[in-house]
Amino acid sequence: MKLVYDEHFRASDYAQDNAARPGRMEAAMSGLLGGPWDIVAPMPATLDQLRLAHDADYLDQVAQEPARFAMASLAAGGAVLAARLAHGGEPTFACVRPPGHHASRTGAWGHCTFSNLALALLVLRAEQRIDRAFVIDIDAHTGDGTREVLAHWPQAEIFNPFAATAAEYLELVEARLTAVQGTDIISVSAGFDAYKLDVGHKLDTADFRRIGTLVRAAALRLCRGRRFAVLEGGYFLQDLGANVLAFCQGFAG
Repeated sequence: MKLVYDEHFRASDYAQDNAARPGRMEAAMSGLLGGPWDIVAPMPATLDQLRLAHDADYLDQVAQEPARFAMASLAAGGAVLAARLAHGGEPTFACVRPPGHHASRTGAWGHCTFSNLALALLVLRAEQRIDRAFVIDIDAHTGDGTREVLAHWPQAEIFNPFAATAAEYLELVEARLTAVQGTDIISVSAGFDAYKLDVGHKLDTADFRRIGTLVRAAALRLCRGRRFAVLEGGYFLQDLGANVLAFCQGFAG
């Protein structure tokens, strides 16, 4: 498995929100450093790439905050790199910030700026690498931005699992992944705030490993293993690294 990461993501002065907290990226990476993954640094997304997902007026608005624009462009570029690596046969996890699943074509909320995962899929489609995509968003919140950005692409399916208990959640994820009939790639909006001690108050560390395993099995069945994941939420820093690691262990196999 490849790990997309850059030391620039450690900077926390680009915004004042929970996803920009000092120490958050160090926590997310704490279980991955020294593991059996090749770390690859991304390049920022280009303006042409950003325009696939966002209106010019919104891009101009974000550009008025140079530090935020630079960090968000690097995060979007990290998602693009992860998607390209996955399409080439390397399962990939992009440990980036700011997150993106609440970013629409004309705005963003929930600590997000650019629609990282949706943008990455649109880049693959523009490069004629894929026609179909399946997105599973395991963040505690609905990825409304991803849905809006991909709304005009009928072959892009988006699944946000919600259930009352962890057991029901895992059953729902397994059933939905089993039901998918065809896709060219599987992507994961990998939020970890559904953790039992985070805002979602539901999943345990072992549950994230199980989700990663289920995604891996579905990708092997459907699209020659092509799969990538992009970090979204996750704010209980004491256990964030363990949860990210567990997911990646199941995801990588």
